[in-house]
Amino acid sequence: MKTDRDRLLALAAIFQSASLTNQIAKTGMADADAIETCIYSIFQTDAENIEAVFHDASHLKTGLDSLITQLMENKAERIDVTRYVLQLMHLASKLVKNPERLSSLAKGIELARERSESFPITHTNILAQLADLYVENISDLSGKIMINGEPLHLNNPDNVHKIRALLLAGIRAAWLWQQCGGKRRHMVFSRKKIHAQATALLNEIG
Repeated sequence: MKTDRDRLLALAAIFQSASLTNQIAKTGMADADAIETCIYSIFQTDAENIEAVFHDASHLKTGLDSLITQLMENKAERIDVTRYVLQLMHLASKLVKNPERLSSLAKGIELARERSESFPITHTNILAQLADLYVENISDLSGKIMINGEPLHLNNPDNVHKIRALLLAGIRAAWLWQQCGGKRRHMVFSRKKIHAQATALLNEIG
């Protein structure tokens, strides 16, 4: 049985992917360890629990920070993060109803996993392969995510690969969140509860 903590971890992971995407699109930079956690999660298809998908809860600090800030401050400059989160949730719902896409994606992830045995999982080759999987299986679904950022950074192929790989990780997290009972309405009607839970977890992991 999935718990509130499981749901929170998955939600934080969605926000981590969205926040990192936003940072790369607008500044060309983002925390390497936080990116690694997101990419790592894509390959964890047989983890013993939700936390193990992300190494452990301490690797989701970026996502928890983003979630807390967005829930209570709702700053205008962070509206892109919220938009990405909601679109990732939407695409996860669309994808789970498409067995052919899911099968194709699973096969592609397995091939990328095999390649990751020879390269670090954030190596350019791995990110490019994951980015291709995103394009082939997700980018043409209704609800395509339009990234807002600086042309200088968005025209950089390495950044494009990172962003697409992060979006794939975000969809993975959104799928987990939905498996744990997460609903989009929770973002509206349970804001204070989620904020309290996220704050407590962030204090717990230091």
